[in-house]
Amino acid sequence: MQIDWIMGLIGGGIIGLAAATYLLVNGRIMGASGILGGLVDGSGKSTARERGFFLAGVFLMPALLTVFTGKIDTHVTTNILVLVAAGLLVGVGTRLANGCTSGHGVCGISRFNLRGIVATVFYILAGGLTVVFFRHLLGVI
Repeated sequence: MQIDWIMGLIGGGIIGLAAATYLLVNGRIMGASGILGGLVDGSGKSTARERGFFLAGVFLMPALLTVFTGKIDTHVTTNILVLVAAGLLVGVGTRLANGCTSGHGVCGISRFNLRGIVATVFYILAGGLTVVFFRHLLGVI
């Protein structure tokens, strides 16, 4: 039996638990783009320490897990131009949507927020179309 779906289920549960904990402890939505954006544009100076710890966890936890589980194959392309373009498009998309997958998808949908549901539908649709275009039609990824 493949273990991928089990690992996805566990990861999704951990993300949901983290979002619920963040909301209960801080009274704010766990939107990663908003947390990072507040540090970049200076609007989150009053909570900079908290934001820094959150982002440190986001970046350090996968590195820590590889120590215990070995190399993790993410199937990410090695084409640097594709990675840069993807990062820029995600950044622009999160600014246009006023949030990201964690804010709209995890926290918005769980609170039955219409804006979060609509945003999630559109970015899932855009992601699917992007894969069809770049992988199947152009063969880039």
